[in-house]
Amino acid sequence: MGLFNFFTQEIAIDLGTANTLIIHNDEVVVNEPSIVALDRNNPKNLLAVGKKALMMHEKTHESIRTVRPLRDGVIADFNAAELMIRELIKLVYPKKPLFAPSWRMMICIPSSITEVEKRAVRDSAEQAGAKEVYLLHEPMAAALGIGIDVEEPIGNMIIDIGGGTTGITVIALAGIVCDQSIRVAGDEFTADIMEALRRYHSLLIGERTAEQIKIQVGAALKDLDNPPEDIAVNGRDLVTGIPKQVMVSYQEVAEALDKSIFKIEEAILKALEATPPELAADIYRRGLYITGGGALLRGLDKRLTAKIKLPVHVADDPLKSVVRGTGIALKNYDKYPFVMRYKFLLQKFLNPNSNRLRIFSSNI
Repeated sequence: MGLFNFFTQEIAIDLGTANTLIIHNDEVVVNEPSIVALDRNNPKNLLAVGKKALMMHEKTHESIRTVRPLRDGVIADFNAAELMIRELIKLVYPKKPLFAPSWRMMICIPSSITEVEKRAVRDSAEQAGAKEVYLLHEPMAAALGIGIDVEEPIGNMIIDIGGGTTGITVIALAGIVCDQSIRVAGDEFTADIMEALRRYHSLLIGERTAEQIKIQVGAALKDLDNPPEDIAVNGRDLVTGIPKQVMVSYQEVAEALDKSIFKIEEAILKALEATPPELAADIYRRGLYITGGGALLRGLDKRLTAKIKLPVHVADDPLKSVVRGTGIALKNYDKYPFVMRYKFLLQKFLNPNSNRLRIFSSNI
């Protein structure tokens, strides 16, 4: 058993709708977009993953299709998710090791996930070669990554604005007290930008271009202290059908995102209404913490502060808060009661016609 454990390697995975990050030995070794390119004629044939697949997105011919395996924070395409996880794990060791390691994985999941969706994550990890799988709710991982002591009897509100969902969670005593999740996040922001350019400039653009606009001039306020410069955007004119270029400012993007950000504000207020009074008092003193890719939107903290009248803190390196917290939880999985543990065992079952191995999981 000791020798078996010698070949066991630990990795923490933030399996996100937009990006997948992997930590190994306290370092982020993989940070890739959650997208794969597959052969249409053979769905098991993986052509590209991550950045390479993203470069092919919306540019493919009839023999290739690009797939985002996760939608709204959960696995939507099991086959694509399994292939993606398996391929990204290979990037942990660029040079193939002499002995293939046995993986102990911790994967963070949305707090609003169903049992069926949880099983899909677990099964994908198992098929990718995991010996043990630990599941951790994203708000707990984000809190650990920010540096909050989740076990103390003090309330903290974590707002995680990811790619598919925004989770608003109140944490105290190593548990989730109340939780509010809405499917308005980075993907919705991207769709808003595409719609705004179509409506106001009669310009049709793709997801990749809209994503670049969001990164370069994305804003939650029309009045910023350090505004970004306008950027040139290329697309197809809806009237003439000819490619054209327009200049886009951060004010236009802020206007386009206004309705989606308003929905996030309403969800935060709803979560605060459901918070017990003693924990609400703690939140008043400590403020709110925002993390995830959406936290990088310029002026978002100021807009939330003006609406909610509470201090809002943006996490350091918000894109990596969740995966860093997942790594911390993996190191101390025996310490934290909120970690869900699954172990995969090999068991022979007798069949008159075959002598196959069956894999089943047990919750320990």
